[in-house]
Amino acid sequence: MPKHEDMHHSVLIVSASPQFDAVVKLSLTGMITIDSVKNASAARRRVLERYYDVILMNTPLPDESGEDLALDIAEKSNASVLLVVPQEVYANIPYRLIDHAICVIPKPSSRNTVDTAIRFLLASQNRIQQLERKTQALEEKNEELRVVSKAKILLVEQKHMTEDEAHRYIGKLAMDNGVSRRRVAERIIEDLGD
Repeated sequence: MPKHEDMHHSVLIVSASPQFDAVVKLSLTGMITIDSVKNASAARRRVLERYYDVILMNTPLPDESGEDLALDIAEKSNASVLLVVPQEVYANIPYRLIDHAICVIPKPSSRNTVDTAIRFLLASQNRIQQLERKTQALEEKNEELRVVSKAKILLVEQKHMTEDEAHRYIGKLAMDNGVSRRRVAERIIEDLGD
């Protein structure tokens, strides 16, 4: 199973604080593409321009508190979001955002706390990416089965083969020609289809 260092992630830092940027970049050294912006409106533009796996926000932002931005991003993407909020508002925020899978930590926080939160978000993204790859592989396999089944039906109807004969015929052509069963099925559909 891949470790977080084995996967490449893109991160957007949304913060008006150079100190926060520096601490976060130390946690991300060597494994990640990092972009940073200073306010919510710039972050919204960036998120429209490209996909980020993880978005780290140090609030409040110069143009808004950051909560609405975090909710918008969580709602519209698969990005993992970390919201770092002032201690005085921390007690009210996590419960409102947790159902949206937004991780919230208070500031000031130790570098270890920030690092742990980031590692958690990266691990979550690794899981999401693994599930997306599995889903894509299953969708491709399902499409192959659909195409092969359609070709078998055509062989049964037009070439009067049994289903087993059609199955073996497609498999033999695939093996003899060194191509996939799907490619053979597509050729059959082209030749025999409507």
